[in-house]
Parts: sequence; C-alpha cells; structure tokens
Amino acid sequence: MTTVDAAFQAAAELARADSGLAVISTLRADGTIQASVVNTAFLPAPLLPVPPGPPGPLVAFVTYGRVKLAHLRRRPQISVTVRAGWQWATVEGTASLVGPDDPHPAVDADRLRLLLREIFTAAGGTHDDWDAYDRVMAEQRRTAVFVTPSRIYGP
Repeated sequence: MTTVDAAFQAAAELARADSGLAVISTLRADGTIQASVVNTAFLPAPLLPVPPGPPGPLVAFVTYGRVKLAHLRRRPQISVTVRAGWQWATVEGTASLVGPDDPHPAVDADRLRLLLREIFTAAGGTHDDWDAYDRVMAEQRRTAVFVTPSRIYGP
C-alpha cells in the first residue's frame, strides 16, 4: 500500500466514524473560502470514468447547493475535511460534476439516478422508498460531485 493509499484509507475511516460528515471548502470569485457540511463517500475506485487524472480512489457527495456548484463549475479546486474526535484529515483535489446541469457522456438519466443512489448508500445512507428518493433527487436537480485527490494530510 502506498503512502497515498494509506492516507486515503485513514481519511475514509475518520469519515465513517462520524457518519461521513465532512466540511467542504470551495473558492469564491474573490478568492475567499465558502464552506459547508455534506455527507461524503470515500470510494475505492471510481464509479465511472471521471476526469481529471488517472483512475483511483475518489471522495464523492451529492448536492443541489447552487452556490457550491457555481463555485465548482468556475473553480473546481476543493478541500474535504473529515474528523472524529480530535483526529482529522483533509483531502484536497479537483471536483468533477455529473448531474442534470453537468452532463457526462457515459451517464444518461437512468445511470444518474443509480449513481446518486450509489453515492448515498456508500456514504451510509438508507431509504425506505427509493422511488420517492429518486423523485426528490430529480426535482432538486441533484448533482454528483467527485473529488480526485491531489493531496491528503492530517493525523
């Protein structure tokens, strides 16, 4: 296992210890930081080919935050910080978006529906009514965000 793999696994363990909750930080046009809390999934391999970079582990989350998405469309740099107690780890990287307003050539509407479910369940989510879940995700125009790590640091 490489140092990067070990750091990614350590960050994933911290995320799982706190229900996948993470603080994500994006860049505003004026260079200041915008932060918010999301549920993340640390995926051992991509669910589909997502640029940039070589295939490898990704951090993923689902959002409909207009501000977050606007920042990531213009400036895809992102950091994801997870913690459990006093231990923490940060994954910095580049975000790729896949959603109704961010099409991907390998993802049609049905694949997007399943992709959003896959990320949700990988983040520890469960649902009693998947049809209702799918309907809400479509109505809210939810987008999958994939973070390709470029730097991992922390504990």
